[in-house]
Amino acid sequence: MGEHAEQAQETEAKARPQRTPVDWRRTRERAVSFLASLVRWAGLLFAAVLVLHVIFVIGEANQGNGIVSFVRNWADGLSLGFKDLFTPSDAKLRVLVNYGIAAVFWLIVSGILAKIIRRVGGAG
Repeated sequence: MGEHAEQAQETEAKARPQRTPVDWRRTRERAVSFLASLVRWAGLLFAAVLVLHVIFVIGEANQGNGIVSFVRNWADGLSLGFKDLFTPSDAKLRVLVNYGIAAVFWLIVSGILAKIIRRVGGAG
């Protein structure tokens, strides 16, 4: 019975999945990389909303439309202090320049933040 019990234990040990040790460094690098990517995507999304607003204004989209109104409201919030930075007499040019600068701002800032996150987090 002793020999049979030993064989049963060996068989059971082989059948059990072996636990692999958690590679915390790799897990942290993945988390940092994910966070940096999230920041970049957020900046890209903000810039896209601003550019979409510029397109709607230059294309003279219906301001009463729900989508146009939604984009305008978000763009106003995302434009920060750039909304009235330059004040040319042409309203379309004003929107193009000011909201365009705000879009570029978000792309640059999100890129810098993503690099900082990667460096501080050790994800290369």
